[in-house]
This record gives sequence, C-alpha cells and structure tokens, in this order.
Amino acid sequence: MRYLLLLLGFVVFSNAFSQKKTTDAYFPPYNNWQQKKPAEMGLNATKIAEAISFAVENESKNPRNMEVSHYQSFGKEPFGFGIGPFAERGEPTGVIVYKGYLIAQWGEPNRCDMTHSVTKSFLSTTVGLAVDKGLIKSVNDTVTNYMPPIELYGEPLSRSADDFGKPELLNLFNTTHNKTITWDALLRQTSDWEGTLWGKPDWADRPDKDAAQWLNRTRNKQGTVYEYNDVRVNVLALAALSVWRKPLPQVLKENVMDKIGASNTWRWTGYRNSWIVLDGQAVQSVSGGGHWGGGMFINAYDMARFGLLSLHRGKWNGQQLLSENWVKQALTPTKPEPTYGYMNWFLNTDKKLLPSASANVFYHLGNGANMVYVDPDHELVMVSRWINTNAMDGLVKKVLEAFDK
Repeated sequence: MRYLLLLLGFVVFSNAFSQKKTTDAYFPPYNNWQQKKPAEMGLNATKIAEAISFAVENESKNPRNMEVSHYQSFGKEPFGFGIGPFAERGEPTGVIVYKGYLIAQWGEPNRCDMTHSVTKSFLSTTVGLAVDKGLIKSVNDTVTNYMPPIELYGEPLSRSADDFGKPELLNLFNTTHNKTITWDALLRQTSDWEGTLWGKPDWADRPDKDAAQWLNRTRNKQGTVYEYNDVRVNVLALAALSVWRKPLPQVLKENVMDKIGASNTWRWTGYRNSWIVLDGQAVQSVSGGGHWGGGMFINAYDMARFGLLSLHRGKWNGQQLLSENWVKQALTPTKPEPTYGYMNWFLNTDKKLLPSASANVFYHLGNGANMVYVDPDHELVMVSRWINTNAMDGLVKKVLEAFDK
C-alpha cells in the first residue's frame, strides 16, 4: 500500500510538472510580443549586443536589389530569366527569441522581404497538413495516383497547326521514371523528377558542368541521390495544390499563420505563368523559393513565430497545429544527404555549417542568407537576414556565449 501511494504521488507530481511546463511556455499573441531584456532572462547582455553588431557588420555582399542579384547568379543559368516578382531588400535584420520572449532585435524586423528558400519549409508544411488530414494517405505513396491532368490558364483560344495532336493538358508524372516518385522523395529532394515546368527544365537548375548530361543521362532511382533543385520543388507545390484544391497560401494562412498570430503582411507568390484552371477558377501555383523570383515575402517576426512553432514540434499554446509525427519525419536525416530532412529543414548533425552549435540544432535556410535557427537545448529561436553565409556560425557562437555563466 505504501508503495502504491508513493507511485500515485509520483504520477500526480509528474503530471503537474508536465502541465506546469506546458503552462509556463510563452506564446506571443497576435500583434503583441512580450519583450524582456537579456539580463532579465539570465543572459549576458554584452554578448547579445556583440552578436547584433557582428550580424550587422557581416552583411551579405550581394546587391540589395534582388533582381540585380538574380542576374548575377541564377540568371546566368540556361533559361535563367526571372518570371516572378523581385524586390529591393532591407538592412541586415534579425530577432532573438528565448523561451518564447523577444529578447533582441535589429534592422527592420517589420519589413516584408523575400525569404528565398525558407519558403520551402512553408511548402512542406502544407504537405504535412495534407498528410495529417488524410488527404495524402502516406508519404510513401507515389504522387502520380494523386495527380489529374492539369489545364493551364491563359492558353490561346485556338491551337496552331504545329500543336495539332499534341497533349493539351499538363501531366507531371507520365514518364516511366516519374511514375515511381513518392511524396517522400519530393520532400527530400531525392526524386530526380524529369521534365519542364513553368518554362524551366529540371536540368537547367544548377546545370551539370558536363553538358552531355543535360538531356540524355540515365535517371537515378527515386530516393537514392540528393539534388537541390527548384524545378522539382515547384512540382511538389503544384502536386500539393492539386491535393488541397485551393491555393496553398490560403491553406497556410488558415491552418498555421493565423493560429500562431502572424501578421497580415506576408505574401506567398508564384510566377506570372504558373496559373492553372482549378474547379472553374484561375489559381496560381506558388513557388518554393525566389530562384526565378517570387516565393514568400515575409517579415522577421513572422519567421520567428514559425521557428517557435518548429521548436515546440508543431504545437502552439496547447494546440497541435502540425502533428509531432510530421515534425519528427521532417527532422529525420535523408539517407543520401544526412544534413537534410524534409525541405527545408536542415540538420546540424555533421556540425559543418554551424560547428559552434550542438548536433540537436536545426534551421530553415534560404539564399540571402535567410536563416531561422532553432535550438531546442537552449529554448532558442533566432532569425538572421542578409548575413554572409560564412558569418552564420560566428553569429550563433556569439549568441550562445551569452548563456555562459
């Protein structure tokens, strides 16, 4: 009896502790983020100030005009012309969130800028929501079984003689190889999907130095070779749109962004030619980044809120918005590339990019550089925008030094 009473007491204490831990977690409400000074939270304020100075001093050397920056980089690729909107970016910017509280900020955190491939993390989230709701039965299903033929919007009323007898609808998965591709392979960038979408051939994205490989190479079995490729990311976006039967920005807004208190200023765009006919309406298929323009335009506060949702493994203020199982899958290493989970959840398992951080750290990363750093060991989320990639670890190192007693 004494043993049972002790056991019962332990269970009650454990449950109370668990509930207290959940209750103590702070989640900022809409349009109101409680701020605390680093010293109030037991952190070294001088080190935080040094970290901010370091971030500002190590601004990316790329042009602030994103269109100019594009044509100095990706614009040099075959078919590399921009087809989505570009914009001028702002100052080096960031926010630091500790235990949910805003403890530091710099630059222009309210400014909506392109966030480039951090967009991919929002895209994979819409796929995760589809899995959670049963719209996609399993990530191991082949995508072809979910994809109808797609009518492009804005096609000419009459077809020329050159087009006579050619397919009138878009079929993304009608080749022998593409029919084998699973959702998981698209999410992990291991699909080796072949084809052209929105005027961009798959081989033209970061093309092989050997031009002989562009058109005639043998395809890799899906799931076996990792290749970062934005054409295939956009294939995933169109497939997710077909499953949801409504625009992905609307899906994200209703199921995630509104519930985490994000602002109304973020916008997720596609390309000027990425419109399809869906249920009798013109709908834009969004892009997974800013490779050819477009993608997510968002401020640093909203990025930090998404990072905080990631830190809490899909839970926000007691509500599981994205299943914990999905977050676990997103953080599971991809076999051909162990530092990559689902797009764009990067893992710090090899500690090459961020050697100063622990192997438990993960981050949502995009060109620019744009980084949403998530550190479960320190209950820390940091957004850093427009920092030189080579300086990212230095910034993390300086922030972590603020925890040293």
